Amino acid sequence: MSFRDYFAPEWHGPPFALFGPGHLLSLALIAALALALTRLRGASEAARRRARICLALTMAVGELSWHWWTLAFTGGWTLDRMLPLHMCTALAWVGMYTLLSLNPISYEFVYFLGIGGSLQAILTPDAGQYGLPHFRAVQTLVSHGLLIVCALYLTIVEGLRPTWRSIPRVIVGTLVYMAFVSVVNVAVGGDYMFTLRKPPTASVLDRFGPWPWYLLPMIGLGILNCLVLYLPFVWLDRRRAVDRSQTGDSLLPEPEIQ
Repeated sequence: MSFRDYFAPEWHGPPFALFGPGHLLSLALIAALALALTRLRGASEAARRRARICLALTMAVGELSWHWWTLAFTGGWTLDRMLPLHMCTALAWVGMYTLLSLNPISYEFVYFLGIGGSLQAILTPDAGQYGLPHFRAVQTLVSHGLLIVCALYLTIVEGLRPTWRSIPRVIVGTLVYMAFVSVVNVAVGGDYMFTLRKPPTASVLDRFGPWPWYLLPMIGLGILNCLVLYLPFVWLDRRRAVDRSQTGDSLLPEPEIQ
């Protein structure tokens, strides 16, 4: 198999093996990168800024390479398929902005939506007909994996964290974004975020009835995802409260309530 075959629009190699050796190796590399970056906790601002810039640039390459491949090899770049409006794609760019700005509001979306959506995407990748090591399969895993790494880095190394007020902000912001995407879908004939119809391949949405009723449990799952991802901070705040009651003062910094 030639090097060009790994970028060909028609893949004649093995299909994607869920939790096969290549998939498990990819997950291990993502976890290793996230763990390595946590070593920057407590490093100088200059070192952390270099790391943030490098991570943002890598994420940009991952996203732009998908557009390059679609244009150069498949000729299938169209407005109804390739606009950066799907949740994880949009969040990748939000994540890049947050890495460079450390904006606490955009961080909330990266943390709650980026981790939940991307975790599902790397555990059960939707790479179509492409298996590893085809470019499309690699790009799918890398882009979603880096979004998780971005959210963890901002939380563990940079010290950003959500508060209880973050959850309604993220929920309302997501609903507004879904409404905007629905308008774009009507205008370009697309189905970004699957707001107008279910994905063509089998998915959990098939269990939730026809349009528009499947949108309600889809939104409900998103809210549940936010609540689950906030649990570590509930534990942290309870630990802080116990520490305060035992010592008369907290040994941990108080969160900034926004």
